[in-house]
Amino acid sequence: MIEILEILANPNFWAATIRIATPLVFGVLGALLCERAGVLNLGIEGIFTAGAMAGWMAAWLGAGLWGGVLVAAVAGGLFGLLHAVLTVPLGLSQHVSGLGVTLLATSVAYFGYRTALPDVSSPPRIEPFPPLDVPLLSELPFFGPALFQHTALTWLALGMVVVVWWVMTRTPLGLAIRAVGDNPDAVDAQGLSVYGLRIGAVMAGSALMAVGGAFLTMAAFDAFFFGMVNGRGWICIALVIFASWRPWKALFGALLFGAFDAFQVRLQTAFGEEVPGQLFLMTPYILSIIALVVAARRADYPRALLAPWFKGQR
Repeated sequence: MIEILEILANPNFWAATIRIATPLVFGVLGALLCERAGVLNLGIEGIFTAGAMAGWMAAWLGAGLWGGVLVAAVAGGLFGLLHAVLTVPLGLSQHVSGLGVTLLATSVAYFGYRTALPDVSSPPRIEPFPPLDVPLLSELPFFGPALFQHTALTWLALGMVVVVWWVMTRTPLGLAIRAVGDNPDAVDAQGLSVYGLRIGAVMAGSALMAVGGAFLTMAAFDAFFFGMVNGRGWICIALVIFASWRPWKALFGALLFGAFDAFQVRLQTAFGEEVPGQLFLMTPYILSIIALVVAARRADYPRALLAPWFKGQR
């Protein structure tokens, strides 16, 4: 019990929570945009991988860190466009298309890495985003190192929560996106393009997912490794349901999972000799499943999610 309290009282634990949650925030916001428009994007795991590789490769080739972020976003948007074309105007299965995009994006990322660096045993390093100290606030005891010493991409992720919330709840565009995910016939009757809104939302959401992947190689680490995404995309799909498709709850869900993950690492260090390590690795996923089950019973899902729509048909 004393060890647990010491973990919770350590500012490094809370800093790690935010750091672990950052790529999840990008991913869950991206999935939220897609699903609010009525399209399930199971390509997220592959888009994470493609964004991680594309952003890192661009930075390594001299595009700079923000150039790498832009390249990652463009790569994610292109894979989102592919998924949107297959599922929106063509009306193909969103599940099958999403899984196909995951396989394609992952394979393209690995192929691109091996083609660019065929004889490299360990990936070259880049200079990642450094932590930014918020003037005055970063010097506060406990709260400074816990909350105010993070990289620019973490602050961007938190800012995107505000942007997505504002767009979705305070603008005509957000109203149209939510409407197209609930009642596309009504949107069409207003003279708006259902196809355009859905394709645009999927592309924007996929770009955010890819930036989440870029965080892994350009802020959390300084290189690209096979398997580094490690299921984060699937966690984001679950977190969208936990959040009931609301940006602020999505942020809370990402932070909650980040806390579970950071907690298990420290518990493993404290009690690793007494308890099998696999039990600690399972903990954040088990707790996330429990939270998901509780939240999903009250989830208000988009009514047209997964339902194909064709112009002129009722």
